[in-house]
Parts: sequence; C-alpha cells; structure tokens
Amino acid sequence: MSKEKQQQSLPANHPDLVTSYKNIGNEHYNIGDYPKAFTSYEKVLEIQQQLLAPDHPDLAISCSNIGTVYIKMGNYPKALSSHEKAFEIQQQSHPSNHPYLATSCNNIGEVHRNLGNYTQALTFHEKALEIQQQSLPPNHPYLAQSYNNIGLVHHKMGNYLEALSYYEKTLEIQQQSLSDNHPDLAMSYISIGLVYKNIGNYPEALSYYEKTLEIQQLLLPPDHPDLATSYNNIGNVHTKMGNYLKALLYLEKTLEIQQLLLPHNHPDLASCYISIGVAHSSTGDYPKALSYYEKALEIQQQSLPLNHPDLSMSYGNIGNVHTKMRNYPKALSSYEKVLKIQQQSLPSNHPHLAISYNNIGIVRYRMGDYSKARTFIEHAIQIGQQSLPSNHLDLQQWRNNLERVKNKQ
Repeated sequence: MSKEKQQQSLPANHPDLVTSYKNIGNEHYNIGDYPKAFTSYEKVLEIQQQLLAPDHPDLAISCSNIGTVYIKMGNYPKALSSHEKAFEIQQQSHPSNHPYLATSCNNIGEVHRNLGNYTQALTFHEKALEIQQQSLPPNHPYLAQSYNNIGLVHHKMGNYLEALSYYEKTLEIQQQSLSDNHPDLAMSYISIGLVYKNIGNYPEALSYYEKTLEIQQLLLPPDHPDLATSYNNIGNVHTKMGNYLKALLYLEKTLEIQQLLLPHNHPDLASCYISIGVAHSSTGDYPKALSYYEKALEIQQQSLPLNHPDLSMSYGNIGNVHTKMRNYPKALSSYEKVLKIQQQSLPSNHPHLAISYNNIGIVRYRMGDYSKARTFIEHAIQIGQQSLPSNHLDLQQWRNNLERVKNKQ
C-alpha cells in the first residue's frame, strides 16, 4: 500500500501512520526540504501525544527531530524549546549515562552556539562527551561528533588551535570508522578548513573545502543547502586569496540555492549577502558592497539577539565600506557598534576585538585624532599577540599602522 493510500484508509491517529509520516519527514529532511520535514514530524508528534505516556522515549525522539529542523530553518528559540523538552523526557525514561542523553546535550549545545551563548554551549557539549566516554567505545562516531561540537565552540570563541585539536580528534575517529565519501567526513573537512582560514592559511583552507565539495557532489542533489555552504566557503577563501571573479562565481551559486530553499529572513542568506559584499568591496565596487551588507544587517536584526556576534560582523563590514568611501563619521559609528557587541559577547582576548580596535584606530587616524588612534591600535596589537600566530598578516598590518600613527605625532 502506498503512503498516500495508507493515510487515506487509516484513522487519523493510527500508530502505523507514525512510521509513514516519520519516513516522509526523513526523506524531506535528507534533501534539504525542511518546511515539509517539519510538517511531517509535527504530525508524528501529534499522534504520539494521543497514544503514548508523556514520558515515553518516542516522544523525545520526535521533539528532537522537530528541534533539529528548527535549527536548519534558523528558528533557534523554538529549536531550544524542542530540544529541552526532548532532554526532559529522556531524563525521566533513561539512565543518566544513556547515549540518548548525550545526543540531547549536543543538540542543546548546538542551539546555544547558534545563539552566541558559547559558555553554555561548551557546558552542554562537554556534558555530552562525558556521558559518551562512560557508555561508548573510544572510536565511536558519536564521540567524534562531540569532539567536533566542542571544537566548533572553541572556534567561535577564537581559540583556533584548541578548535583544531578537537577537529583532528574527530577526523581520526571518522577515518577509522567511516567510508571515504561519508558526509560526516565532509563536515570535518569544513571545520578544519575554517580554522586554517581564520589563522590565515588560505591554500590549506581551500584544499579542505574542495575535499568537502567533492564528497557532497557525489552524495547530494545539486540544490542541497550543504552544497550552498561549500560554495560559500570556497568563495570566501578565493576572496581572501584575491581571486575575486572566482569568488563571485561560487558565492552566486550559494545565493541561488539559498533563495530557492530558505525563508527570506534566514540567517544563512545574510551570511551569503555578506560574502558577496566582501567580494564586491575587494574589487572596489563599494556602493554594491554596501547594498549587500545592508541586506544582511536587515535580516540579522529580525532574526538574531541584539548582541549576537554576527550583527557585529555586519556593522564592521558597513564600517569598512564607509572607510573606503571616506565617510569617516559613519565608519566610526559602525565600528563603535561592533565593539560594543563584541565586549558583551566575546572573551577579552578574541581576535575579532583586535580587528575592531584597529579599525577604530585607523578611522581616528584618518580624522586626525592621532592620540586616540595610537591607543586603539596598540590595544589591537596587544590582543593579537595573545591570540594569533606571530606571523599572521593582520598582526603585521596592525604594527605597520602603529608606525604610521607614530610618524604623525
């Protein structure tokens, strides 16, 4: 019997429909059609709530599935609510070291990471790892997932070498237990590529991103959102390497997929607008860059908390363009918004804070305020010496900027 006929012939709350709706939801999820997956998973939960005890483990699985779709759709508050409900049920129905509890901890940690709550995210991911180390063999794929999650949070906090260490633990387990073209390997390559990008090793980053794309093109339909992510990553590295036409080619592929699949105010669309803006800014087309940055900011203001790090990135990009266009008061206003957010949401030695201090210093320099310029640039160098390799290009540039300011005093 087809799924459609089964749905027509059975009562609306028949247990057999649970499997049918769950399978349909999984199919939609696997091809990246998250709204349809959400509809199916909600039907599963609705039937189960009529048939099962409120602490039944299957209810936790359904809440978890719904939470995961909310993450993919960028609705992090609802994702958090769903995953916390799943965790609450599992605590009632499973022993404290059961792997399902670890999965819920990881899910909750992922939501906190997306909300910019990095300390809470790290707490939940470390709790997941602790449970898994008690209940699973040391090379189990779930352990790899937890190492990866902890690496992601350290990455967001600017602890790049710590992040790389966790990502390499992840990759080591995966290479022992997974096929060469497994999608989890692709995710590890992305993570390692991101670290290399952030420490300024762009050729190494590009190599890992291309490994990711190679796997994804074998496994995924051409409009899958994960392909959009890879095109975006490769485009960003080409921008950093000065290959702006290649960058725009990849970034426009990203945007094309995302506009097909995502709501118009999804945070990933904002990220893509930012990337395209960076490429246009790098070619000197500042008005076009400003247009994309403002689109990104508009989305982020609708979908993210006011002190979210991604908002600071958009203000920073807008400040950069105004600096290039010599609109120094507007640039200064944008950079000060960046710094205010970063001081609330990031550790005091995070490299992004150093970038902000340098940016404010440069604008002050251009406005002729050399004393304040020197103070801000010296602060940037101080942070960079704590958090970046000694030969990092940004750190070298900040030292050059300081010499320019000193020569004016």
